[in-house]
Amino acid sequence: MIKLIECPRDAMQGIPDFIDTAIKAAYLNQLLEVGFDTIDFGSFVSPKAIPQMRDTAEVLDLLDLHQAKSKLLAIVANIRGAEDALHFEEIDYLGFPLSVSETFQQRNTNASIEEAMKTVEAIQNRCELKGKKQVVYLSMGFGNPYGDPYSPELVAEFVEKLAELQVETISLSDTIGVATPELITTLFEVQIQAFPQIEFGAHLHSRPESISEKVVAGLKGGCKRFDGALKGFGGCPMAKDELVGNMATEVMIETLENEGYSLGLKKSELAESLKLARFVFNS
Repeated sequence: MIKLIECPRDAMQGIPDFIDTAIKAAYLNQLLEVGFDTIDFGSFVSPKAIPQMRDTAEVLDLLDLHQAKSKLLAIVANIRGAEDALHFEEIDYLGFPLSVSETFQQRNTNASIEEAMKTVEAIQNRCELKGKKQVVYLSMGFGNPYGDPYSPELVAEFVEKLAELQVETISLSDTIGVATPELITTLFEVQIQAFPQIEFGAHLHSRPESISEKVVAGLKGGCKRFDGALKGFGGCPMAKDELVGNMATEVMIETLENEGYSLGLKKSELAESLKLARFVFNS
């Protein structure tokens, strides 16, 4: 069973011109028709940090969720954001960015790794009380550009701490597109064998020509949960390479189907989503 997580939030958040709330909602409502497992739809973070997502609560109010099978995930960066997100019954998952790199943790959430780990614990406790689940994104999980320590063993140390907190879903994240197929396979294989109770996902950024080989590498390692964004929109400002964006969902779908997986998606709705994506992102 493959889980595809569509990430319009990641695609939209770096766009400087504000996307109208009604347009965001229309795009998300179209994505809800496709049949993705989960949609990473918005975030509850400071509007100063991510102005594009300042209307997440208003967008949520415009979503038609009555027949939607997709679950909703919102990103939070601190306890206050988590508490804001937990007010909404419609949200199933809270995503938190925990970095293997101290430099990136400070840049991303203005906190140290030690402080961020305490935040993870606090969010986990609140999620359990509210019947929600936390998804922890281990960013810089395949290396970093800052010279901070990195090794697969270090990743394992982070996973062990998260396992102790009973986090059930961890998405290994390559924010800058440095992961090789060999490292992807090895990292997933080792972690999945060591922590079978945890669902591991892949949130990889990539140059377009490397998407398929990275998906196949993840599959070889036992990964069954993949994040992407239609047309590969979005990326990381620290990537320093405008071609390193999100994994294009349509390419991942083609690759997974070529590998023999049936994804149960509505292809006509996917085609409509791709058309609308071009409008939303002016592509």
